[in-house]
Amino acid sequence: MVNKIIKARDVMRTQFVEIEGVATVADAINAFKDNEIEVLVVKKRDEHDAYGVVLLSDIVKKVLAKNRAVNRVNIYEIMSKPIISIEPEMNIRYCARLFDNFGLSHTVVVEGGKVLGIVGYKEILVPWFEMDN
Repeated sequence: MVNKIIKARDVMRTQFVEIEGVATVADAINAFKDNEIEVLVVKKRDEHDAYGVVLLSDIVKKVLAKNRAVNRVNIYEIMSKPIISIEPEMNIRYCARLFDNFGLSHTVVVEGGKVLGIVGYKEILVPWFEMDN
């Protein structure tokens, strides 16, 4: 029996929200609530910059737990940047290994210097489980 290869392109969420690094955590919280998401892509400042991400967990750990004011903390202070990105043709089994090796829960799918989508645990697990059952 030959295992079907499921690629990041096949499972990535193509609906994602980008935010500026200078935005406040309050802005990010509103974006999280309005879009019912767990990760925001932080835009590049210019063509030589790198993408970043901010997760709900970043806000809880780096702002709420430290009793910092959401209107006074900027995204660039708590985001992860540069991020480990993946290519759209990557097998999701390798994506799972990448998550394990580097302690990731989400990453962006990048092609030609542009973000195409986001992959998280749910995007990896659901198609793989459906394929094996």
